[in-house]
Amino acid sequence: MNRVFNFGAGPAMLPTAVMEKAQQEFLNFNGMGASVIEISHRSKEFDAIINQADELLIELANIPKNYKILYVHGGAQMQFSAIPMNLMSRLPCRKAAYIESGNFAKLANKEASRYGIVDIVGTSEATNYDRIPAFDSSELADDYSYFHITSNNTIYGTRFQQFPDMGNIPLVADMTSEFLSRSLNIEKFGVIFAGLQKNLGPPGLALVIIREDLLEHASPETPSLLNYKTYAEKHSLANTNNTFAIYMMKLVLEWLKEQGGVSALESQNEAKADLLYKLIDQSGFYQGTAQTEHRSTMNVTFNLENNDLVSKFVDQALDQGLYALKGHRNVGGIRASIYNAMPIAGCEALAQFMREFERRNG
Repeated sequence: MNRVFNFGAGPAMLPTAVMEKAQQEFLNFNGMGASVIEISHRSKEFDAIINQADELLIELANIPKNYKILYVHGGAQMQFSAIPMNLMSRLPCRKAAYIESGNFAKLANKEASRYGIVDIVGTSEATNYDRIPAFDSSELADDYSYFHITSNNTIYGTRFQQFPDMGNIPLVADMTSEFLSRSLNIEKFGVIFAGLQKNLGPPGLALVIIREDLLEHASPETPSLLNYKTYAEKHSLANTNNTFAIYMMKLVLEWLKEQGGVSALESQNEAKADLLYKLIDQSGFYQGTAQTEHRSTMNVTFNLENNDLVSKFVDQALDQGLYALKGHRNVGGIRASIYNAMPIAGCEALAQFMREFERRNG
């Protein structure tokens, strides 16, 4: 079996050790003679799985006691609706502030506008989202129910290097493409949510971490299975949840702990990104698409001096076992997504290919 280095943006590469363990346990989980995808979500065996996932998240992300961990249907984009349904009514004005730093941030604020007033307090659309837009949080009025950011922009290769202090306004962060890739002070946030398919597991489910006092503000029309309080009260098992995704996330969290935890992965992620960015910066052949001070460590985006060579680059890279490097249609060029599961060897192989491709075509 030949495994490629998978640079896909999501569903993304999972650690090989995790895939192998899931394979070993797939037909006979915990000696039960049944697969984990066949057992009841009410069983003591699955109860152990979800409790272990909670414990690992609390340890790895240093989640305070006054926060709840929820496993919510529908992935990250479902939370674009769930967030305003659960938070917009926190204040009578039903108003929220959004930073528009990329495609998913734009989709989020568009969806939120169905439920209240949305103010775009910063946008970098004019420069094709090549940076995090400048804004001054101290100038915002206190009458916003929440303040929403997308912390890492997968398509454009940018991220928030620091997070704003929002005072009494709950900070809500879509961290789908970077959660557990760097250390965070969870207490700065009212809500963090992340689709699993980048750093946490398979697609279709979202992890939500929410401060307990924010569980009481859902609009009356909020469906039960979009109401965060329902998930908090029922340990995310008001109905049959995506048990396999929770199980896989638990395995990923165990793997992350074995690697030394978030701080160890953060150092490795910075080294991987630095390897590629240095090559890009030293070359006139490759051109980064994100402003230097806003670059992501998860998604490295760049173009070629001759755009006609992009397809050739992608095809020849695939021949070398470097998979899914084509950039998103909104940006073009090349995108290398180097999430936690991508080993340094994958970035070294890509860098070597880039040097050789430049030598032959530059």
